[in-house]
Formats: sequence, C-alpha cells, structure tokens
Amino acid sequence: MRTTLTLDDDVAAKLKAEARRSGLSFRETVNAALRRGLATQRSVSRKPFRVMCRDLGNLQPGLTLDSIADLIEQVEGPLHR
Repeated sequence: MRTTLTLDDDVAAKLKAEARRSGLSFRETVNAALRRGLATQRSVSRKPFRVMCRDLGNLQPGLTLDSIADLIEQVEGPLHR
C-alpha cells in the first residue's frame, strides 16, 4: 500500500540512522519499526486497577472527614507538606 506519512524530524532522523545501521531501505525500516510497535501494544495486557475499600473505624473525637486537608493538618501538624 502506498500512502503519505508525515514524520516528526526527530523520528525521521532515528529511522534514517537505523536504516543506515541495518543496511535496510528506509521503507523496510519504517515497516519493521511499525510492526515492532504494534506487536508490543498487543502483548501488553494490564489488569484493571481496583480499589479495595476498608473500614478504618471511628475517628477520634474532634476529627471529621469533611475536609481531608484539615484532618491531615490536625493529625500531622501544620508543616505536614
């Protein structure tokens, strides 16, 4: 298939350098790089991120979850950052 592709300057330079290093044509180098990139995308499977909720019990008297920033400051002090 013949198509027009616009490459960023840095990508084109890396592809040209790889073509010179490998002795392949620019077209062959681009196709090989695309195949590797597409194969890598398919092989990466990630488990979905899950949050495990836990009951932390009752807060001490005078503490509230209405403002987490205020709670942290009360527990850890004003220099907690």
